[in-house]
Amino acid sequence: MANQRPTIGVVGLGSMGLGMAQTLAGKDFDVLGFDLSAERCTAAAASNVGAPRELPEIFSAADFIVFSLPTARDVAGVVNDHIEQLGRRSDRRVIIIDTSTSEPDVSRELAQRLAAAGHGFLDAPVSGGPGGAATGKLAMMIGGTEEDVALARPVIEAMAAKILHVGPSGAGNVAKLVNNLLVAAHMITTSEGLKLAAAAGVSPEAALRVINAATGRSAISEIHFPTWIMSERFDSGFSMGLMRKDVRLARELTERAGADLPLTGLIGQIWAESAGRLADSDDFTRMGDFRTPAASEKKVATNG
Repeated sequence: MANQRPTIGVVGLGSMGLGMAQTLAGKDFDVLGFDLSAERCTAAAASNVGAPRELPEIFSAADFIVFSLPTARDVAGVVNDHIEQLGRRSDRRVIIIDTSTSEPDVSRELAQRLAAAGHGFLDAPVSGGPGGAATGKLAMMIGGTEEDVALARPVIEAMAAKILHVGPSGAGNVAKLVNNLLVAAHMITTSEGLKLAAAAGVSPEAALRVINAATGRSAISEIHFPTWIMSERFDSGFSMGLMRKDVRLARELTERAGADLPLTGLIGQIWAESAGRLADSDDFTRMGDFRTPAASEKKVATNG
């Protein structure tokens, strides 16, 4: 492989996978992309990403395979469907880089099965959204062996500006679930803080400026609220359904670990109950919409 560019397969060309495939192609990798949506495959092809007709073509040709799939079940299904095909490959050690927010136990089992077949699996969930995927500036938290991380580093460095090898298989998933649990909590607490400001007669915009200049700030208050919530755009590219899934997985991890985390239970309850008013397809930033009739009236009164 010293004299030729590696071939990278990208499985799943959604808002994250398409950006990663385009980024890799723009950095002179040979990239093959697959998605069940013909429209997404056409968009990838416009950026010099090859579009094989069948998924097995990627498992036959790729040196590294990047997954960007919705759930652990999807990840396990694709691996299980193609593990015998990988087992017949003796040309090189293929490394799967799973950027999905998956389940630690699933990743550990898949890593063991692939290792037995002579190949590698890294759970490598990402943070940074579609913008980070499109610019190669994601943060990637990785679980897996040092050897597989070293083999995959050129591909990882093309996609991510922050690379954090957390520990063995499953560790990347644990870190991502902890991160997203905090994101879910910050979305609620920041929204409630702005509701309190409005109820007390202070402009939420002014209160947010204070929060972001003081110690109450977070990435949610600094980026998400100004960009997607205050503007009422609500188009960050991450759905309510995906965040509810991540919060549910964090709660399940809490139970399996035997940790006593009462606030985590409350966060999970709030996000689960939001299904009655916000659809899975809604952008998750709608959870931070602090504008209630009472808040609007206070804002008008303050401005008046």
